[in-house]
Amino acid sequence: MLDKNIIEDIFNAVISNGGDFGEIFLEDNYTTEISTIGGHIEKGMSGRDFGIGIRIFDGLNSIYVYTNDLSKDNLIKMTIKATMVLKKSKRDMVLKFDNPTRPYIHKFSILPRNIELSKKLELMKIATQGAKNYGREITQVQVNYIDQEQNVLIANTEGVYVEDKRVRTRMLIMAVAEYGGQLETGYVGPGALMGFEFYDTIDIEEYAREAARIAKTMVYADYSPVGVMPVVIDNGFGGLMFHEACGHSLEASSVAKGVSVFSNKLGQKIASDVVTLIDDGSIPNFWGSLGVDDEGKKTQKNVLIENGVLKSYMVDKLNGRRMGIESTASGRRQSYRFAPTSRMTNTYIDSGNNTKEEIIANTEKGLFAKQINAGSVNPATGDFNFSLSEAYLIENGKITKPVKGATLIGNGSKILMDIDMVANNLKIDQGYCFASSGAIFIGAGQPTIRVKSMTVGGREA
Repeated sequence: MLDKNIIEDIFNAVISNGGDFGEIFLEDNYTTEISTIGGHIEKGMSGRDFGIGIRIFDGLNSIYVYTNDLSKDNLIKMTIKATMVLKKSKRDMVLKFDNPTRPYIHKFSILPRNIELSKKLELMKIATQGAKNYGREITQVQVNYIDQEQNVLIANTEGVYVEDKRVRTRMLIMAVAEYGGQLETGYVGPGALMGFEFYDTIDIEEYAREAARIAKTMVYADYSPVGVMPVVIDNGFGGLMFHEACGHSLEASSVAKGVSVFSNKLGQKIASDVVTLIDDGSIPNFWGSLGVDDEGKKTQKNVLIENGVLKSYMVDKLNGRRMGIESTASGRRQSYRFAPTSRMTNTYIDSGNNTKEEIIANTEKGLFAKQINAGSVNPATGDFNFSLSEAYLIENGKITKPVKGATLIGNGSKILMDIDMVANNLKIDQGYCFASSGAIFIGAGQPTIRVKSMTVGGREA
């Protein structure tokens, strides 16, 4: 993707002009996005983005520049200008790319950009009809299709030289139900780090019906009771709450600055004994996976919390320098326009020893949170607030009637301690995460769990 001689010249410019570490991130990205409402195309985009980012360290200081002009003269001039702010004594460097990385292989067979647009639209039409035909209450269906082929080359002055091809595809389906002047939505978004063959592994019409089912169920629901009660959170995207409420506080970007509630707590008990929290970017073909992270390190399984004890943070290269800790292959970025920092990949609570049925049966009265929608969290304090898109009452150890308007309010540190039952039905779903290094693809998941005491907010009828 870029001649090694040019890379060597860039790195020589880095070192001879004052930097002690240099890195390039070259990207060639093909993306297609299509949106339909009611089966009609609302918008569409297909394009290619190509460019390079150059990062330079001087101790704990860094600078990042990027361009889509890959001429040798421009890259060298840009590098020299960047190192001016980090300049110190000049040094000589002998560079060898002798630290090759073999990416974790995520297999694919059909590149989406080789598929005709008509076939993608046909899938979207199937999804639209599947949701629309679920019931007369469904008044609108929106379908968003995305595929991406991201080819990257990562090299640095420590000898790393690696290429990675990331091929993803996903369809997001939202159904709107109306009854008595009330509107409710249901949402699903299957996706994978796979090519177009992904759609041979799933029934997209069944996913569409699921979105419609959620919307139809909730539009007839009464408003949720409020107060402090046990909350059972179902498997799958319920893990988003822990991604937000706990995961961000375990990223080195906040831990290194001492602004995380979990700073300086390695080896300490921060959760109940039944909680093991993992981040793993190497799970084959999962939405949040990569072959290597965006700093060129092979992805790996990182056990963050084990049986309640904090074992590791998610660490990128620069914050690893600040903390005196090795990178955990957690450096991520949206594109060459962003410098990487520590971010999550596929983050999940590991399976426990209970069953979902046992958890429900052992909960006399509470709330069953089947689908978490969205929320906000303060990484410094861990305080969070999440809305539910699908919820039910638990009465006498059974799931009973649906309720709407519920929010989960709490604190990340406290909720980790208050988890007292974990099921054996782990599921990881797909999502996006927005932070300082841009929007990235993430997986979030968990088995069914119970939080013994939690504040449920909302409005009562």
